[in-house]
Amino acid sequence: MARYTDAVCRLCRRESQKLFLKGERCYSPKCSLERRNYPPGQHGQGRKKVSDYGIQLREKQKAKRFYGLLEKQFHNTFLKASRKKGITGENLLVMLETRLDNVVFRMGFASSRKEARQLVNHGHFLVDGAKVDIPSYEVKPGQKVVVKKRSHSSAKFKEIKDFQISAPEWLSVDIEKLEGTVLNYPTRDIIDTPIAEHLIVELYSK
Repeated sequence: MARYTDAVCRLCRRESQKLFLKGERCYSPKCSLERRNYPPGQHGQGRKKVSDYGIQLREKQKAKRFYGLLEKQFHNTFLKASRKKGITGENLLVMLETRLDNVVFRMGFASSRKEARQLVNHGHFLVDGAKVDIPSYEVKPGQKVVVKKRSHSSAKFKEIKDFQISAPEWLSVDIEKLEGTVLNYPTRDIIDTPIAEHLIVELYSK
């Protein structure tokens, strides 16, 4: 399976925005964006005039990196969103939000989407009682995501019970039982990911 293996802090610097790819480090003074708030590379501090296409491209790249998708995965998700009823950009964000790895992250069972993806790949979660180890699995309203009983004893999940988790309103989380339920699909006004989805639609519509 193809995946990004380079330094993830470069991605935040390239987008000039925190993408929260390294969990707790992103909230500390060690964050690379705090220390070097300019794009990486030899010409990172140079001034450039960005075209309309460049603005749209950067928005698409930022969305990919927020949710940890590669180009083919992201494009396929966009195509599925475009075939659904409703506004394509909003459909795209809802599909990204309801991926299992993102739901695990939003429920507070992982400190970053990257960690959530790894935990899902390692088979730590059940969806409606069945093991699901596919990060892109779409969790639907009414479905319950549960940490496997065998995983409760791991240090990772023991730590979680000591934290106060604030899940978005479209999710319900029981931290003691290490489980959560998707109540409904998130609406655009409660998705806090800073993405201008209309620019992505404009880019792919060219």
